[in-house]
Parts: sequence; C-alpha cells; structure tokens
Amino acid sequence: MIKPLLITLFALSAGMANAQSSSTIDNYYPLLRNTFIEANAYKTVAFVEKRWRIPGNSGFNESIFEVEKTLQQAGYKKEVKGEADGPLTYRIETREMHRPTWEPVNAIVTIEGDAKPLLTFATNRNMLAIYSASTPPGGVNAEVLFVDEAGLKNLDGKDLKGKIVFAETNVGRFYASAVKNGALGAMGYSMPAYTQPEKNVNSIQFGGIRYQDSLSQKFGILLSYAAKERLKAALQKGPVKVHVEVESKIYPSKELTIVANARGTAKPDERFVFSAHVQEPGANDNATGVGTLAEMARVTATVINQKKFSPKRTITFLWGDEIVSTGRYITEDTLRAKGIKWGLSLDMVGEDVSKTGGSFLIEKMPDPSAIWTRGKDKHTEWGGRALQESDLFPHYFNDLTLNRCMQQGRDNGWVVKSNPFEGGSDHTPFLQSKIPGLLMWHFTDVFYHTDADRLNMVSAQEMKNVGVSALATAYTLTAADEPTTFTLIDELQKNATDRLKDEYALSAQSIKDGLPADAERHKIDVWAKWYTDALGKMTDINVDGSTAPINTRIAHAKQAVMDLNLKIDADLK
Repeated sequence: MIKPLLITLFALSAGMANAQSSSTIDNYYPLLRNTFIEANAYKTVAFVEKRWRIPGNSGFNESIFEVEKTLQQAGYKKEVKGEADGPLTYRIETREMHRPTWEPVNAIVTIEGDAKPLLTFATNRNMLAIYSASTPPGGVNAEVLFVDEAGLKNLDGKDLKGKIVFAETNVGRFYASAVKNGALGAMGYSMPAYTQPEKNVNSIQFGGIRYQDSLSQKFGILLSYAAKERLKAALQKGPVKVHVEVESKIYPSKELTIVANARGTAKPDERFVFSAHVQEPGANDNATGVGTLAEMARVTATVINQKKFSPKRTITFLWGDEIVSTGRYITEDTLRAKGIKWGLSLDMVGEDVSKTGGSFLIEKMPDPSAIWTRGKDKHTEWGGRALQESDLFPHYFNDLTLNRCMQQGRDNGWVVKSNPFEGGSDHTPFLQSKIPGLLMWHFTDVFYHTDADRLNMVSAQEMKNVGVSALATAYTLTAADEPTTFTLIDELQKNATDRLKDEYALSAQSIKDGLPADAERHKIDVWAKWYTDALGKMTDINVDGSTAPINTRIAHAKQAVMDLNLKIDADLK
C-alpha cells in the first residue's frame, strides 16, 4: 500500500507545480538584481567590522552614523514631526543607558622570562573581556594561580591577593569571586568544539565580565587554545608570573537606534519590519547584517524614486542593539505594534561558506520539525530544545520566505536551507509578541564570535543573494493584490503536499522499524493541521483585504491538504 500512495503524492506535487500561475513576484527579481550593488554592502561591512561595537561606544555609534549617511544619500529625510513627513524618512532614537559603555584600546600579556608575548590585542582583538578595566600605567606583574573545577567551587574565602586566577572555563563564571577575594584579574579559556580550536589555535571568542563600579573593576583575559596550552605548559614547570597591560575605556554614554521607513501608500500603519543588530565586533556577526540592510534600504529608495515599485504597506528598516532594540520597537508603542505584520532579522548573512563551513539558513518559526526533528530537518550546532505542540506557530511566512530564497537560488546555484526554531536573535521579540518573525543567518561558522571573523570571511555575492530574497519577500507582502495572493496560496498548498509526502515516507519507515503506528499518524496529523492553519491565515495578504475568490481558493487548498492527510492516515493503519 505504501508504494502506490507515494507515487500518488509525487504526481500530485508535480501537477500542482505545473498549475502555478505567474505573478508580479517574478518581476521583482530582475529589478532587485539590477539595483542591488553588492560592492556597496561590502563597503559598509569593511567600515563597520573595523570597530569594536557594544551599545554606546564609539564603534557602535560610528556604525549608526555610517548607516545614516547611506540613508541620506539614498533620499531618506530626517523626521521632524514623524513618519508621515514623507515617503522616505528616518530617525535616530537616543536613550540613556543604565550602565556605562566600554571599549578596548590595547592589551598585552607576557609570561615572565619569555621574549614573545602570550597574547597581544593587535593580533587577538577579543582577548579582553568586555568591561575589563585598565591596569595602572606600566601594567601589573602577578603570579598565575590555576584553579580546577573543584577549586572554582571554593574560591570564596580563599586569599587571592595579588594573584591572577586562571581556569579552563568561561572567565565571567569566576571573575567576580576571584576579585572579591583579592585577585588582580582573571584569565579563562572556553572555546566550543564547533570552532575547531585545536585547528584554529589562535581564535578567541569574545566574552565579558560583570561590571561592578569604576573603582573596583579589574580585568578579564580570554585565552586562545595556543595561549592556554602555552600557559599550562609553563605552569607544569613551576610557579609562573605574567606581566599584564590593559588599556580600555569605560564611560557614560547613550544608546542609539536608527529606524528608516519607506511609507506605504495605502495602509501605512501596516508594516514589514527588517532588523539588523549593530553590536558584536565581528565582520559576519554582524557587520554583514548592517551592510546588507543598508543596501536594501538604498535599493528600496531607488526603485521608489524611479517609480518602479510602490509599497502599499510600510517597509521599516531598523539597526540597533540585538533583541533589545527590536523588542522595544515592538512593545513601546502598542498602536504601532498592532500594525506590524511580519518581522525578518538579518544576522550573519554574508558568509563565504567555502571558508567558514556554514550554510545559509532560514530559521523557521516553531513548526512540527521543532518537535520531531527528522529527515532533512536538522538543528544547528547552536542547538535547540524540543518544543511542545502548544509552542507551534502555524503561519505561511515560513514557506513564503523560503520560497523567495529558493527562487533566487534556482537562477544562480545559491544553496538555501532551513533549521527548526532555536531562538537567540532579533526574530524572537516578534514571536514573543505573537508576530510572525524569521531569522536569516549562516551556521555552523567555525569562526563564530571569534577574532578570526574578519572581512576576508565575507562574500559580497552572499549578501546580494540574501538582500534580493529578503526584499522580494517584503515587496511581495507589502504590495500584494488578489492574483499574487492566489499564487502564494497555490505555492503553500504545494509545500504542504511536499511536506506530507516526506513525512509519510519517514513514518512508513518508522512503522516498518517497529514504532507505534498511532504515534506516526499523529505526527502526520499535526503537520496537516499546521499547514491548514497556515493557509487559513493567508486572508491577510491582499492589501485590499480578503475577497470571496481568495476565501474559496484557501478553502479548496485546505480541503486538499485534509483529504491527503486522511489518505495517509488510512494507509498507515
């Protein structure tokens, strides 16, 4: 019984593919490919990645102002009264910070008696833990005290005066205890396996220590694999002293967020929101998000000014502090939040996959693959917990965005993949507010969060692929008419059929392997319901509202999915 039904599924899928109608969606691609200049995005990345960026520091603010220049040159006007000032506007939001900002200037660590430094800031720009304080002029000389896992639990009450504590763990984990008991500072080693530290021996992932106050603040040193091994080898020979010089800045500042709008002509209060975070010191993470989104904003202004595209809903571009700025944008204005229909985050979007080892991904909103991760679905090395059925977020945005990326990839061989929901970036505030939100990113990246994440790891073409696909998604949804909606309904019905076909094959094999048929049928049922619910939400796509033909098309698509679900259930009994 399994084989004939599988043939039927393949035939149904192929028939639907041939039945899909053409639409204005196809026309967006040549327009965007001709207008998106990848050299512009790359130039912005080159500017931003030179700067060590956390909210409020000079590198962060200079990056914001660089984006502002791009917007001004593209024709965006600074708001005076608000977003309604014109078709293309921007504003810089300024907020007081609850704690001072920080930026590194220089650092060096040398083992006493060695001519070659253990670490230097010039070659390891992540060696200073965020919020490390400067040493006195000329630095400090101190004995290194190695503490193992058992010793870390007993640091309190131990006399550490004048020493530097070293442990093979995250320095932030023990820094506070060490300095409270008299240590001059702390040194730690903590590199995930996916960064391949024994191969990339000089890589250091950035990290931080707790900020206490300007008087008691000390330093934290983050070690590479090579530095850790060299220090351990020295300690095996006897007591070790090191010379440490740290120069950093800790000062009051204000947090900046920049928001640009291409105002919708028909429903300006409904909007598609893009976000890219500025903080973090890497090139791919996340100077590529900043640069790609800046070029996307320029492209949008260009095609609007040339009257080649007109959004009926507003397209918003936001740059700021990861999760914080996006979350605030959603929650601080409840009226505005009601109009946010979709959110798309750009984070690590420019990777040269031949060098970093990653692949382009769309992180999906919670669908059943986040409960039962099997077949082609795989979590990244970032990892994700198994969700419950109550966590599911059925919506067409997953497949629609993936399809726009696949459409770009069909023409140039760009590899597009997806992963089940994991969280941890600017898409999460949207989902927390029950707004459809997705993440465009790359993983695994062996240089993730390390000081090897530099400009030579960036691909201008990858940024163009992402930018074109992201804008095609936004243009489709902010200017959708009835024919476009029909195309998207048909497209989603085909996606549902393809998914049920794949899940059917997986469940049939699981039953053959001895797993309970009831449990396998339940998985199919959950997927079918997820897609019928997602189809039901497509009534909000057409700018002019749902129509009787749209409702009929949705009803037919839902019925086709349910009918197929019943056939599969019957076959799996």
